[in-house]
Formats: sequence, structure tokens, C-alpha cells
Amino acid sequence: MTGTPTVAARLEDLIAPFVGGALPVHLTAWDGSTAGPTDAPKVTLYSPNVLRRLLWSPGELGAAQAYVTGELDVEGDLDEALTHVWDVVRTRRLTAVRPSPKAIVELIRTAASLGAVGMKQARPLPAPASQAVIKGRLHSLVRDRAAISHHYDLSNEFYEMVLDPQMAYSSGYWTSDSPDYGLEDAQRDKLDLVCRKIGLGRPGMRFLDVGCGWGSLSLHAAEHFDAQVVGVTISREQKAFIDKRIADRGLQDRVEIRIQDYREVPDGPFDAVASIEMGEHVGEKNYPIYAKALHDNVVPGGRVLVQQMSRKAGDNPGGGAFIESFIAPDMYMRPVGATVAMIEESGLEVRDVHALREHYVRTVDAWYATFESRWDDLVALVGDEVARVWRLYLVGGGMAFRDGRMGVDQILSVRPDDRGVSSMPLVRTHG
Repeated sequence: MTGTPTVAARLEDLIAPFVGGALPVHLTAWDGSTAGPTDAPKVTLYSPNVLRRLLWSPGELGAAQAYVTGELDVEGDLDEALTHVWDVVRTRRLTAVRPSPKAIVELIRTAASLGAVGMKQARPLPAPASQAVIKGRLHSLVRDRAAISHHYDLSNEFYEMVLDPQMAYSSGYWTSDSPDYGLEDAQRDKLDLVCRKIGLGRPGMRFLDVGCGWGSLSLHAAEHFDAQVVGVTISREQKAFIDKRIADRGLQDRVEIRIQDYREVPDGPFDAVASIEMGEHVGEKNYPIYAKALHDNVVPGGRVLVQQMSRKAGDNPGGGAFIESFIAPDMYMRPVGATVAMIEESGLEVRDVHALREHYVRTVDAWYATFESRWDDLVALVGDEVARVWRLYLVGGGMAFRDGRMGVDQILSVRPDDRGVSSMPLVRTHG
């Protein structure tokens, strides 16, 4: 006589239609029962709340909510586990698995019998505290400040523990495979490359750094290329951090950091402009306004460099439910060709598109290694939930660049004068 199936066995039967076959993980349920191949990544469900979250927020968002709250956990290296699951799912997608209505009804019935839904569970669980709550008109000045604050004002100390000493929160430029060459070197080489591309070097050139982050490019341009720099950010935490570095290095007469939106810069044009991984945050409809602001803030003959992430057409332009809900609300990414077209429509002439996707893989790998090595300190600083958000973010982001679902490019353009003169050299010398 066969006994009552365990929770894990019931979940295994339930999940099969949704994953197109056998479980890709070894599952342990909240009653201690197990199912799935023993040599697969080990996943533990600590509560029926996991099912409840997945019913109300199917797919990526529900799973992410369960993970960051600790209702679901993965044993061992999260990167290895997600890579394995993604490979299985990607392979099975070739068969176009589509759960039947019967499978969906059975999912609801099983969830109810396991206590995940019912009279007491008629509403979704509260969202995790780390999930963003952003209000207001999309890409208004107030909403943009709130969206940026959610991510970038987490804690300067947190970012200091994860990033390199220059505090560059963008893809590095890896020019060596030497064991002695690391993230700090790659970020320095990226900053050098940007400064060379936009033609800095003549003493006293005015340079505008749009979305200046923690000041890595602004300070580098002043210290190593003798530029007069204005950096704009809408994060007060970032400005406070950079202002201290400016004072510590005696650069008060060469670097000014402002709390200012890119739409509000009053004192252009500048000799050169750069914007590093900020264009993703301006939104789909506002991008022409952003590109026009870059154009209007550079002198005729001056160069503009945009470093920006991209995604294929129709492929989650916001980055997916997890990124949009926990990391970067209102972000919008598009194919690099569409961005190039918008930049040229502003009146700028694009001269170079430099793909750096593989460089971002190495950059995120370095951040992740540092993050894991300092896990206990990071949890003590921001709490377990936020730390789990960041672990999932770094792993998922690294996979997206590695698998080609996301890219990043440096787009160099110039503002020709009224007669079409660009002042660009005929031979590219910036590397």
C-alpha cells in the first residue's frame, strides 16, 4: 500500500509541467522530504509561503522575493546553481513547453492543500522591505531622484566594501591577463580610455561628468588630465562622498560636484562631456531629451562619450522583474543601434562604438568575489535581506553579460560645427 506522497514529491509532480521535465534541482521541502537528482544544486523551501509568493507573483519576481526573505535558499555557490538551472531551462525551451490549463489548476489545488492559499491566505504576502516603492509621474524630477536614491543611497560604506578604491561602479577595461592585474587596474584603464577618447589633455579644459557616481571619472580627469570638472548627480550620499575626497586631495579649485539633474545644467557648453552608465536610468521617452542635453552641453568640435548597457529588442528592457523591483526601478535598456540613432538625432555625429561586454563579465566577477569574501561584514552593515538582494543581483547580472543577454558599449560622438567640421583626427589614437 502506497503512503501519502511527501510534500517534496507532490511539488516535484506539480513543477514538472512548468519546467518541461524532471526537477533541475535537488529539492528539500519544509517537512524535510526531498525530491530530484541528488547531484543537482540543492534548494530548500522553508515555508509554504514560497508557493504563495509564486502564485501571486509567478516566475522571477516571486522566486526572488522568497530568496531574499530566506523562505527559499540555495546551498553552495549561487552562481553555479543558477547557471545549471538556466542551462536546463534554456535547453528545454527548444521544445516550447507550455503548461496546460489542467496543470495550472492542479498547481492551485496543491498549493491550497499545502496551506499556501486559502481563506487566511486570500491576499499576497507583504513585499520584502528591500523591494522598491517608487511613486509619482514616470521620470519626473521627483520620481527620478527617488529611484536613484533607492539604489545609490544604500550606504557609501557598503559600496566602499564592494567596489575598487576608485569607487567606479561601471564596467572596467581589462587590458592584461597578468595575475598582478586586477579590478583597480581595469577601472583605472577605463578612466584613462574615456579621458583620451573625449580629448582631454589640454590644461584647463572644461569637462562635464553627467551622472558622476562616486566621482571616479571626475577626480581622475582633474588629477591626471588637468581638467576643470563639473560633475552632476542627484544622489546626496554620492555628493557628500566626493566632496570629502575633493577636500582630501586639495582639488577644490578644479572639481565641483552638484546635486543637479542632467536637464538642469545652466552653464554649458563644455569642452567635453561624458556620461558613464547613467543613460539607462533616463527612461524610454526621455532619452531624446537626455541626448539633446549632451549635445547642447558640448562646444562645436567637442566630444561626448556615453557608456551604456544594452539589451536585445523586446527582451525585458527594464532588466526583468527582479531588477526592476529591487535594484533599478524605471531603468530602460534598448539595442545599441537604437541608442546610436537617438544620439545622432540629437545633432551629434557618432564616430565609434566600442563593445565591452566581456569586460563587464570580469568586472562583475571581481565585485562578486569581493562581496562573498566580506559577506559577514556586509550583513552586519545592511542586514541579511539586503545582502541577499545584492548576491542575487551580482550573480544574475554576471550571467546576463556572460550569456549575451546584456551588453555594454562606449559610444563616442562629436558635435560638428555649422559647416560640418568635427575637429576629430583622421586616425584614431585613443585606443
